[in-house]
Amino acid sequence: MKLLQKFLSSAMVILGMPFVVYSQTNTISKGITVNQDRIEKRIMEYAQFGKEANGKTYCVAFSKADQQGRAYYMGLMKKAGLSVTIDFAGNIIGKRNGKDNSKKPIAFGSHIDMVPAGGNYDGRVGSFGALEVIETLNENKIVTEHPLQLMIFSDEEGGTVGSSALAGSMKKEALKVVSQSGLTIGEGIKAIGGNPDSLDKVILKPGDLTCFLELHIEQGGILEKENLQIGIVEGIVGIEHWEVVVEGFANHAGTTPMNERHDALLAASKLIIAVNEVVNSYEGRHVGTVGKISAEPGAPNVIPGKVVFTLELRDLSESKIAQLFKDIQTRAEAIAKSAGVKITITNMNVSSKPALTDTKIQSQITASAKKLGLTYKQMQSGAGHDAQEMAVIAPTGMIFIPSIGGISHSPKEYSKPCDMANGANVLLQTILALDK
Repeated sequence: MKLLQKFLSSAMVILGMPFVVYSQTNTISKGITVNQDRIEKRIMEYAQFGKEANGKTYCVAFSKADQQGRAYYMGLMKKAGLSVTIDFAGNIIGKRNGKDNSKKPIAFGSHIDMVPAGGNYDGRVGSFGALEVIETLNENKIVTEHPLQLMIFSDEEGGTVGSSALAGSMKKEALKVVSQSGLTIGEGIKAIGGNPDSLDKVILKPGDLTCFLELHIEQGGILEKENLQIGIVEGIVGIEHWEVVVEGFANHAGTTPMNERHDALLAASKLIIAVNEVVNSYEGRHVGTVGKISAEPGAPNVIPGKVVFTLELRDLSESKIAQLFKDIQTRAEAIAKSAGVKITITNMNVSSKPALTDTKIQSQITASAKKLGLTYKQMQSGAGHDAQEMAVIAPTGMIFIPSIGGISHSPKEYSKPCDMANGANVLLQTILALDK
């Protein structure tokens, strides 16, 4: 056999053709690769759900477009031979048998919902990359030792709803939060085939899965700037959300002297500046953001009497997030006193904890990238992901691919087809290696 391989190898080299030896005991090979065109085609097809006349797409979780897109995706899963179900949290689960179904599944996947007027790659690269792994295994007639489980999580953009339900970290209060679709999260879960009254039945325990992997766009510009192809995620930052309500007194803008005003918007502005000052007073890669604000009554001739805005803090350390919030709260108390207003800060109960990825899986992702001849680096994720919740349940790994211009949560969001294929190939090879 070795003599035959040597002869064939020499002949192929003379003809200028690559020679790859496939072995049943070594399925990790550059010869087994995903179909780049198929990934791109499906992402473009999915982009039609919720597409508006202006060319932008509105496909937030629980919306009609989201429901149509989910049906499309489930149809592809079934065509790929997966056994497809929707759990009580609205997660789509596709199962593929292994040689030994007594082993715990290797799980992988992402999400397909988007932020309002977002892009077509956030979450979907990982979702269609995961489906492409299944398709590639089918086409190469590879049956893994472990069963495989493709997971598409519900409402990731609204606070990792589906994955936090699996991790048992979703609070009942969160079900009353109104989502971008206009439905409460509880109503939304029902709309996509789940049952919010039975979320306790979807909770997974540590050991229920062999591991979990997620492929995702970076959503930043580091990989592109450094001309790298793969990011190996070391950890995902924790995220805390608060609602800040500033209550002053609405009064006539022309007849109320400046020194007698209780201007809620002015006080809110001071607090927003204070958030920026507090966050910048600490060393590190933590961030703080005020991303949404509304003022009432909203008339040009009325002093604002009430302002509501959001506060979000992110870091790999829970203790640092707590310290930042404590400092912000102290500044809020001082501003309220000096401005003669009331400031109430309420936790939104949709937080996610920092999560470190598994070092052994990091090493295997690195080995897979090396085998494929791809450039890479280890990095942290400044964005929250479903992998963050899954890390509570099982050893978790995460793979990043470049985002062109570092743009995400925007219609201009884009990742090259070759980068999507690179990420899917690393995911495929890592799954095959972990299966051993």
